[in-house]
Amino acid sequence: MTTPQPSTLQRTHTLRLLLGDQLNPEHSWFATLDEGVVYVLMEVRQETDYVLHHAQKILAIFAAMRDLARHLREAGHRVRYVAIDDASNRQSMPDNLAALMAHYGARTLQYQHPDEWRLDEQLRTWGAEQAFAVQAVSSEHFYTTRTEMAEVFQGRKQWLMEHFYRRMRQRHSVLIDAAAEPEGGQWNYDHDNRKPWPGTPALPPDARPTHDHSALWATIQAAGVQSFGNPQAHALRWPLNRAEALVWLDHFITTTLPHFGAYEDAMSTRSSRLFHSLLSFALNTKMLRPHEVVQRAQAAYHAGTAPVPAVEGFIRQILGWREYVRGIYWAHMPGYDERNALGHSTPLPEWFWTGNTRMRCMQHAVGQSLEHAYAHHIQRLMVIGNFALLAGLDPAAVHRWYLGVYIDAFEWVEVPNTVGMSQFADGGLLATKPYVSSAAYIDRMSDYCSGCHYDKKQKVGERACPYNALYWDFFARNEGTLGNNFRLGMVFRQLRKMQGPQLDALREHAASLRTRLDAL
Repeated sequence: MTTPQPSTLQRTHTLRLLLGDQLNPEHSWFATLDEGVVYVLMEVRQETDYVLHHAQKILAIFAAMRDLARHLREAGHRVRYVAIDDASNRQSMPDNLAALMAHYGARTLQYQHPDEWRLDEQLRTWGAEQAFAVQAVSSEHFYTTRTEMAEVFQGRKQWLMEHFYRRMRQRHSVLIDAAAEPEGGQWNYDHDNRKPWPGTPALPPDARPTHDHSALWATIQAAGVQSFGNPQAHALRWPLNRAEALVWLDHFITTTLPHFGAYEDAMSTRSSRLFHSLLSFALNTKMLRPHEVVQRAQAAYHAGTAPVPAVEGFIRQILGWREYVRGIYWAHMPGYDERNALGHSTPLPEWFWTGNTRMRCMQHAVGQSLEHAYAHHIQRLMVIGNFALLAGLDPAAVHRWYLGVYIDAFEWVEVPNTVGMSQFADGGLLATKPYVSSAAYIDRMSDYCSGCHYDKKQKVGERACPYNALYWDFFARNEGTLGNNFRLGMVFRQLRKMQGPQLDALREHAASLRTRLDAL
């Protein structure tokens, strides 16, 4: 790092901190050039180490941060970039900020509101103790404020997404016709979007850029940062700046969106992405704004290039679900990440870190996650999360694994999805029922069961699919908690019909499975 000259030091009045998920070059901060402002980006062990992260996630975020720093410098802004191997790097955000404020003689530190409670609390608490002014500003990214959804749902026992989603559609005039009714006559086309992929239509080409960041990866390794998964450093396939993200958005809208809806729940060993957008990394690091993504999708519908079920299904993920889980997060932190309503405590099987299991569905979904730092939402929910819940895995351990393994996982979006939606650990605040299934659902929506070591139709025995016995045992174990759930009436009626030797055999087999998860 180049040491500023005294004249430069004297005119520095403000440092502005940019976090690794605040990579929006169009933030209002950058509208004006001010030689008295220094933008600070830092690579710190504090952020690489709080959970064990996928190598590709660390690499992509660092590479994108460096790209933004370059962009800002080219635009005429002053930038202080603290690399992971800088001798002056104290590897702590507050410690680095204190040193830099003293170094530059600045009077004011500004930062954009962090989206993780952990960082928000750290910066707020530390900032209140400083002699200089510390100011937090909006990241200018989301449709809603942190507290808005809590206000909408005040006094309600369950915070149902559909209520919130319709409200958002109406407020922002998204897929609303001239008569103020939903386009196509329905608010939700989820029923139309549940088809398995038979191999047609053909998959769109993967037009994402390829980056060689082998040198950066060597630097990260030399700094002692621990990680897991494949870094793919020589061919990193993620957009790393806004320009690349916009090109990928355009590619998705024109080539892929028309088929997204029908096959959004499908899974296949022949593809890791099918018709999913893979925009979540660019969105969650703020290279893209949700508003422009929603607008592009809506424009495709109005232009007649994408059908309403596909467009609505895609928009629901962004305008509905993404904003909804953020509201859940901020309303219930701290502590939401530690909830464990069902009292599950089993450690993660070793193959969560290797993919070496004979269950073909888990082998593919976990293996894909380790290879690409990505799996789509049904793989996360109905394969990996489904197994974790049925097997009684510790939800905090599951949460840490999801947070670490996925390139788009930041706590505000990951915790509600994992703790609430996937593991039902919040007791039903977010989800109206546990999202679990036997082998039948996985077989219906994928090709995973074909060629698997286990038989999807068998419920007990060495070759029986583990999901089957674990499914019925899960409900038997949790009947006291879940027996009165209005969405599970049919399940418990079936369970009661199985009372006796049939259920005893299932539960005995499930108990055996839970003692030898590493060997499955």
